[in-house]
Amino acid sequence: MQVEILTWEDLQRFRKELIEEIKGIVKPSDLRTGGDWLRSAEVRKLLKISPGTLQNLRINGSLPYQKIGSIMYYAHSDIVKLLDKIGRG
Repeated sequence: MQVEILTWEDLQRFRKELIEEIKGIVKPSDLRTGGDWLRSAEVRKLLKISPGTLQNLRINGSLPYQKIGSIMYYAHSDIVKLLDKIGRG
């Protein structure tokens, strides 16, 4: 049985290769067609709100989100529901 020793550089190279492979499979435009998911900046621009306001909407549960890595995604349908709720309130 042969033993290979991995260095920190080997792990970093593997990480970069893996990220590039994932980027090749999942493109940002694919996220839109798969259910119309928006990133935080897009939601803030759409609703014309500050980052703090968006954070408050997350914290109080008014706007559901999914966190993948360090990026938060919001379903377009949830944004529409929030706007309907505000409009009726």
